[in-house]
Amino acid sequence: MKAREGNLIKTKDNVVFDVKGLVHPPNKIIAFPRFIPSPDGTRQSKDAKYGKVYSLSERFEYLQKNTPELIVYDPVFDEKLCEVPTSEIKELYKPEEKLWSLRTKKDLTVLENKALQLAETLKSEANIPWSSLGISGSIMVGLTNENSDIDPLVYGADNCRKAYAALQKLLKKPETGFKEYDKSELEQLFAFRSKDTQMTFEDFQNVERRKAFQGKFMGTDFFIRFVKEWNEYPEKYGDFNFKNSGYVKIQAKISDSTDSLFTPCTYELQNVKVCDGAELEPIKEIVSFRGRFCEQAKSGEIVEAQGKIELVTNNKTGAKHYRLILGNTPKDYMILLHQ
Repeated sequence: MKAREGNLIKTKDNVVFDVKGLVHPPNKIIAFPRFIPSPDGTRQSKDAKYGKVYSLSERFEYLQKNTPELIVYDPVFDEKLCEVPTSEIKELYKPEEKLWSLRTKKDLTVLENKALQLAETLKSEANIPWSSLGISGSIMVGLTNENSDIDPLVYGADNCRKAYAALQKLLKKPETGFKEYDKSELEQLFAFRSKDTQMTFEDFQNVERRKAFQGKFMGTDFFIRFVKEWNEYPEKYGDFNFKNSGYVKIQAKISDSTDSLFTPCTYELQNVKVCDGAELEPIKEIVSFRGRFCEQAKSGEIVEAQGKIELVTNNKTGAKHYRLILGNTPKDYMILLHQ
């Protein structure tokens, strides 16, 4: 089973997980619970009510209580992860298949219709193929409620860059249905995100107002993920080893933000200064598996970042360097420094 960022999986006990990244151990998928069966849930499937878990801590808490066997120490990533055996998966949901079904379905809900219109507008404006687009999230698994947003995906590096350039234009044209977040909407987003990523509103606003992959479409929130195709992401499980080397705060210049659009996102660094924690070197990159850290900074900008530091070993060449990981704890952040 091949699963990647944007896919959801349902296990035999009817828990829906979201898949993280594109690199997974043999016969397992790294994924975390997203929709859980609950008699008090506000989301209704054909046969059960579901609730949604948001933060990483809530997800681990749920796993510990219900399926602790899914929490395993992974020797390649040197941390405890939720790894779902493929033998326990009864359904793999693919965003591109969901979008195809919306295009052929006759009785769309209001939210499904908006999702389809968003995809149609983006396809047309960016001049990208239908096969490069998908719809994920609650729409994909039929677990929407009145607060649900739209979670499109774009696949393939070239398609992603074309789509992002198109979004930058679309957000300036209200007649298309797209709208940038205003300050009050950014404040609402901050109230939600700050539970899981702590920073000041000023720092939050400085980076979030520049991002074109989020906003409103026909009055509904959207958040678009950009994912490389399989052949553009050649890393296989075990090609690299990652060793936990502590927690640091750094200041650095972004030397290359080319891959900051994608999930997982990467920022290459230069002129790194360790402000707090072990003075390890070379720290060459900042990486995150969370969409909220995409497009956080641009090439040439100076940032301050705090997160787990890992020693990366290339098992083919023996080369080693350090990377900072964003998004494992609420303390992790990356902000722009104005110099």
